[in-house]
Amino acid sequence: MKKYLDDNGVGNAVHYPIPLHLQKAYASLGHKPGDFPVAERAAREVLSLPIFPELTDAQILRVVEVIKDFFRK
Repeated sequence: MKKYLDDNGVGNAVHYPIPLHLQKAYASLGHKPGDFPVAERAAREVLSLPIFPELTDAQILRVVEVIKDFFRK
C-alpha cells in the first residue's frame, strides 16, 4: 500500500519500522524478536496517513479514494 500511495501522490510514512524493544538504544534490556509480538506486528503493518487541521474535505476524499482503489485491485 505504501508504494501505491506514493505512486498516487498521497503522503504517508512508516514511523516505527523497528519496534522499540529491538532498537539498539534498548539492547541492554535484553529483549529479542517475539518478546512483544503486537509491537512487532504493528511495526510491519502500521502506516501513517495525512492528518492535520488544514486538510480539506477534497484532500480527505482523495486519500480515501486512493485507498479504496488499492483494495479494489
